[in-house]
Amino acid sequence: MGKAGKGMTVVQLQALCGAWPGVTHDIKWGEDLVFSVGGKMFAITRTAEAVHGHRLALKVADERFLELTDQPGIIPSPYLARAHWVSVVEPQRFATRELEAMVRDSYTLVRAKLTKKLQKELGPLPPA
Repeated sequence: MGKAGKGMTVVQLQALCGAWPGVTHDIKWGEDLVFSVGGKMFAITRTAEAVHGHRLALKVADERFLELTDQPGIIPSPYLARAHWVSVVEPQRFATRELEAMVRDSYTLVRAKLTKKLQKELGPLPPA
């Protein structure tokens, strides 16, 4: 399998979650592209990949935090680790499908913390 099946670009991330219910994105902290649902962040990446390298920060289930941060290429996310966020600092180490599943899990976890009313307004979860 070639390079096409590894990592995730900003364009791929936007294509993946851009159509999910309630997703918005904006630039925070100067150059971070932040994806949110119901006003709550679920994915953060850099807009300037070439300058600083590509990173992808995501919320993970509490029980997966240690398992994931034990893997090469994933570290506790600076400033957000306390809330069980990880930074995938070497996305090219991982299959695109695996990263897509992590983004979907992050969206689902964050969305589940929204009010029941807002969750109902958003409609069904995106298909896996």
